[in-house]
Amino acid sequence: MDNGAHKLVTALADPTRFSIYQYVANCKKQVTVQEIADQFSIHPNVARLHLCKLEDVNLLQSESDKRGRGGRPSRLYSLSEQVVSLQFPPRDYQLIADIAVESLLSLGEAGEAALIRMGRRIGVEAAKRALHQIGATPEKLTFAEAMDSIHRLIVAQGLNPEIEQIDESSIRFRVYNCTFSEIAKRYPNSICKMHNAMLSGIFEVYFGEIELQEQESMQSGCRCCSYTVVRLVSSQG
Repeated sequence: MDNGAHKLVTALADPTRFSIYQYVANCKKQVTVQEIADQFSIHPNVARLHLCKLEDVNLLQSESDKRGRGGRPSRLYSLSEQVVSLQFPPRDYQLIADIAVESLLSLGEAGEAALIRMGRRIGVEAAKRALHQIGATPEKLTFAEAMDSIHRLIVAQGLNPEIEQIDESSIRFRVYNCTFSEIAKRYPNSICKMHNAMLSGIFEVYFGEIELQEQESMQSGCRCCSYTVVRLVSSQG
């Protein structure tokens, strides 16, 4: 793992800081130090330290509050616009990935099929590593624990997710950014298929056989990519 990725992992390892990051991401608006302090019942100085740490690793961004209030201007924090990846060193590996994708797609249908298989394998291997890191198997996780582990994993993939249970056999899943946004502009259909296969691979490791049903896509102008994950076979009974 490169130094930047190590810093991101370290920043999110603290449970309170990870919860603060989730809160800011889900707010979809700017937040203040005092709001975070009140939300998590911590001293404002502690809240400020957590927010600064998240900003240091580019998970959050901030600006001065310019609403004309007296006294020392406070800062407003929001989710960073920068795509964050914990999996690859930022530039060289991104270039290699782009070239690999373009090379596969130049082979036509066979290349696209290989790209989709690659996406699923990336998801499966990432999920297996995540489970290994917490010393767990899917069968021993409660549903809530599985959902939390998946959420952390998908955040580590550079995505801003929302995951919620609909009923005993289905999950609603949304992401509000895309780690493949640049190359997806050139190959939208193929990249979406690969990305969906990666997500399917993640969910399959935790829940067994699933069906990933896409309802909305940012490539179609929607504000998020939205899916329903239907659990066809539950690994947890």
